[in-house]
This record gives sequence, C-alpha cells and structure tokens, in this order.
Amino acid sequence: MIQSGNLTNKTHYEILGVKEDASFEEIRACYRSSILSFHPDKMLTTSETSNPEHESGSKFFEVQRAWEILGDPKSRGLYDNELRSLRHDSATAEDIRLEDLSIEDAGNVFELSYECRCGDYFVIDSSELADMGYPLLKNGSKIYLQGPRSLPASVVLPCGSCSLNVRLLINADSKLQTELSN
Repeated sequence: MIQSGNLTNKTHYEILGVKEDASFEEIRACYRSSILSFHPDKMLTTSETSNPEHESGSKFFEVQRAWEILGDPKSRGLYDNELRSLRHDSATAEDIRLEDLSIEDAGNVFELSYECRCGDYFVIDSSELADMGYPLLKNGSKIYLQGPRSLPASVVLPCGSCSLNVRLLINADSKLQTELSN
C-alpha cells in the first residue's frame, strides 16, 4: 500500500493481486481473471450484485486502470519509478507499534493516534487497518487486534500539521488490548 495524505491506497499490483516483480504473462493472467469477475454485465447475472463494490463498478474500473498502466512496458516502468520515489520520500522520524497508539471510538470506526512532537497527531483508523488485513474487534470496553494469520506490515503516517512521518509497524503478534475511555 502507498500512503498519500491521510489515505492509504492500493498499488496497481495489489489491485491485480500480483507481486511487483511479476512477469507480463502473470500480470495479464490476473488481469483477465479479475476483469471477468468484476465486469458489470457478468455482475447482473450473478448473486454478487448485492455487494456494493460490485454495484458501483469501481472494482472493474480499478482493474482496468491497473492493466492500462502495468500492461504497457513504458508506463509500467514510469509507475515503478514513481512507487520507488514515493517510498524513498517517506523517510520517518521514528517507528511506532500499535501498542503505542491511543484509541478513540468514532462511531463506525476506531481512530488510532500518536502525538507528534509539534503537538498534532499521526492518525489511522480501523477501516484502513482492516484493508491491510488487521481488523479490530470490540468486546465490551476492550479493543482487540484480529490478525493472527496476517503477515507483518507497516504504513507511513503523516503528521496532521508538520512534515514529520512515523512508520507504524504491525505484527500479527501485536497485543493491542486496551480499554476505551468513555
């Protein structure tokens, strides 16, 4: 995933479900499979029409856009350079763990934050963590990380005010078990 502003975005490789070093043939095979699965005409004849992602057709267009970039060697090369540049530019002030974050219940999601030295906050919410394969569960007043089968991950979080970034390290064995303040 690539962090942009306060959002994390899937790369074109993640959208197609291939590794960044995948061959053209691997990318094309995954594209064909995905485009058939998410084609709007096919969605009309399947039981998957109840899924909002399928109804909007957004997944279909994401797959199509990913193929437009990765299917052409020149645009793929430019895209790969852009990814490397984004990753290089995201130098961090420090590495933090889930256990270091404060949690607030914001209704439909939990907001996790870490105070920056400027006084503002680095923020990520539970929906972004769920997209990475680390959903949070609430049991009474306690919050648990559910991700025992997920691989370790990290995401760069920007400060809301200054130019500092931190890298949030997420491991399946993270013991996020905290009580919410009411």
